[in-house]
Amino acid sequence: QVQLVEAGGGLVQPGGSLRLSCAASGTVFSTYTMTWFRQTPGKQRELVATISSGGSTVYVDAVKGRFTISRDNAKNTVYLQMNSLKPDDTAVYYCNAGRGMYEYWGQGTQVTVSS
Repeated sequence: QVQLVEAGGGLVQPGGSLRLSCAASGTVFSTYTMTWFRQTPGKQRELVATISSGGSTVYVDAVKGRFTISRDNAKNTVYLQMNSLKPDDTAVYYCNAGRGMYEYWGQGTQVTVSS
């Protein structure tokens, strides 16, 4: 059973930064594609950024140039560095691990951008 635990959310002012982390256990972490999603009430969950097992990254246009996804396979952890945060970035952020037909989700961490 794969377990994902997110951390690092919180309240930040517009223009500020946060770093989210997602620690994985119970699997060979390095073989999974890791993805950050976010969701606000009444909206569908949105892909934010993804990093393949080989380190290739993809970002949604809304966060390009502001967010950076990275992974540390030795620590079984994926990160999302979020800079120049905007109120529109307010959401619950979820970590996802995917490989073939298998995927797993974390419990989510709240990010609120407000003055």
